[in-house]
Amino acid sequence: QVQLVESGGGLVQTGGSLRLSCAASGRTVGLAAMAWFRLAPGKEREFVGRLNWYTNMTYYAESKKAQFTISRDNTQNTVYLQMNNLKPEDTGVYSCAATTRLSGEHSRESTYEYWGQGTQVTVSS
Repeated sequence: QVQLVESGGGLVQTGGSLRLSCAASGRTVGLAAMAWFRLAPGKEREFVGRLNWYTNMTYYAESKKAQFTISRDNTQNTVYLQMNNLKPEDTGVYSCAATTRLSGEHSRESTYEYWGQGTQVTVSS
C-alpha cells in the first residue's frame, strides 16, 4: 500500500502562487507515476499533470502547461505542484494520485490506484 498526503493549500489572491506537496509513504519502491487532479466547485475532477517516476518526464493538461509545474524530491518521495498566476477558476480541491502500473491513460482517474485526501486551494478575486 502507498499512502499519499497533500499539503500546501490555502487562500491566495488572484495572480499569486502556491506550491503544493504530495508526500508518498509505504511501499513506494514500485511507484511508476504520480499525478495531480483538481476538483473545482460544480465540475468534475480534472487532470492537471503527471510525473513519471523512472524518466522524470512530465505531462500536463493543455490548459495548464504554462501555469503549473510538477517536480519531485527523490530523497523524500515527494512530488510538488507549483502553481503560478492563479485565477479564481483555479479554486478547488487538489488531489495527488499514484500508480504502480506503467500502462494506462495518464489523464484518467482509473489509471491511479492510490489517492490522497486532497488540499483546498482558494483563489480570491
